[in-house]
Amino acid sequence: MPRLVDLSVPVMDQAEFEPWKPTIRYLTHEGEGLAWVKAEFGVEEADLVWSDGKGAAFEEVHLITHTGTHIDAPWHYGPLSEGRPARTVDQCPLEWFYGDGVVLDVRHRKPGELITVEDLEAALARIPYRLKPYDIVLIQTGCDRWESGRAYFRQPGMSRESTLWLVEQGIKVIGIDAYGFDLPFEDMRETFRRTRDGRIVWQAHFAGITREYCQIEKLANLDQIGRAVGFKVACFPVKVVGASGAWCRAVALVEDEEA
Repeated sequence: MPRLVDLSVPVMDQAEFEPWKPTIRYLTHEGEGLAWVKAEFGVEEADLVWSDGKGAAFEEVHLITHTGTHIDAPWHYGPLSEGRPARTVDQCPLEWFYGDGVVLDVRHRKPGELITVEDLEAALARIPYRLKPYDIVLIQTGCDRWESGRAYFRQPGMSRESTLWLVEQGIKVIGIDAYGFDLPFEDMRETFRRTRDGRIVWQAHFAGITREYCQIEKLANLDQIGRAVGFKVACFPVKVVGASGAWCRAVALVEDEEA
């Protein structure tokens, strides 16, 4: 059986690393869950022999589809992609979300710096590896180690050119172990204020208008895979109809050599 590496961050109530805070209301065995069982089945606590007088637990969750580790669908970037109606997350082929994984190490890039085509080419040369269509490319920045603090929002970001360079080689899913795919929001805002050049704003995301692709944001634990190639990635998004994105439990499946 392959070794499974969890590449996902959790969905947590009031998570510090989420600007749109998710809320989770926990309905307990002794409280709302018990009240529901009593009302639904017409029983009292004494009748609940197998559960020792307790009900079922439930959770009531309020969050956006871009909370936690998630897939961004082409619809997130704009209403059109490659001149056609952009796909929502439920319309993206399942085949995109399971395949050979490739980790590209760009940890030399500092927060606020763009990840360039040259960075990606150098990372591939070090492996060495040649990309093929439908590989799932995982960009390793090392930013997942700051998940619990404000530093998590300081990251390098993909450029428009580096994103399109990957997509033009048949890559449909690109992931990153950082809060977002582009430069930090504050950096883009400040650069635009200074230059009035709107091309700096969400340049990697908006590359998906030109060429169709999905991205995974807020990956984690890429260092635990233990290799750059020779493993599988599963990152199926939840089937939310008409949505621009959806949560996923991204996992690496690694066949380790026996000692």
